[in-house]
Amino acid sequence: MPGAPLTAVEDSVLLVQLTDSHLFAEADGKLLGMNTCDSLKRVVELAIEEQPRIDLILATGDLSQDGSVASYQRFRQLAGRIEAPARWCPGNHDDLGAMREATRGSELMEPVLEIGGWRVVMLDTLVAGSVYGMLRGDQLELLHRALGEAPERHHLVCLHHHPVSIGSRWMDSIGLRNPEALFEVLDRHDNVRALLWGHIHQAFDQSRNGVRLLATPSTGVQFTPQSEDFQVDSAAPGYRWLRLYADGRLETAVSRVSGIAFEVDYSVKGY
Repeated sequence: MPGAPLTAVEDSVLLVQLTDSHLFAEADGKLLGMNTCDSLKRVVELAIEEQPRIDLILATGDLSQDGSVASYQRFRQLAGRIEAPARWCPGNHDDLGAMREATRGSELMEPVLEIGGWRVVMLDTLVAGSVYGMLRGDQLELLHRALGEAPERHHLVCLHHHPVSIGSRWMDSIGLRNPEALFEVLDRHDNVRALLWGHIHQAFDQSRNGVRLLATPSTGVQFTPQSEDFQVDSAAPGYRWLRLYADGRLETAVSRVSGIAFEVDYSVKGY
């Protein structure tokens, strides 16, 4: 399935998650009043500054707002300032055809990767034309096969849409529509250590049956936690780092940029 494993540093590897960048073909494009290209640049600069060595970048969807090839090329260029391999999965705003065009000739869209003592699985929850997500049968089979083929490895499973309630009425209505199918597969394997996603534009950290459930702030605009209706938060853009140890332990935290101020433009409905 995957190629040769990436080399671990000592007994651990360091991953960086970038998610929900919502880039446009134009460098000055704004989402809800924030220049998303500029905010992604700031987040990437922060990650480079804070992390002495990054072994892998995970880009978990909504990399583009307009679905243009140019926006994916822009994301690839900006994220590529971090000298590390990367893997992408699509979100509801992404255009799969444009993503594939922009990543042609690379391994960015390969769904399974081995790194250190871990296997990373990137799932596609995109439902064309819809905001909510769904895991199709081929994706569930991919997951089951990936977990079963490497029982000795610890697994990190990544997707865009959240599979559990986050206590936000409007966001929970547009999450993963078939989470029970996902957990049915996960519960059949004892080598899953964490489930990681984007979409919710906020940090989240809980656990289920010994599996860490994690979500990460957007590299752009944030959404207010526990909000009943659509609401933009004042929290700054950020990223998540994850240190994965050979014995299955995981350390992680969110880091945010400082000094970004913008006026929310609520004339843009939805996101």
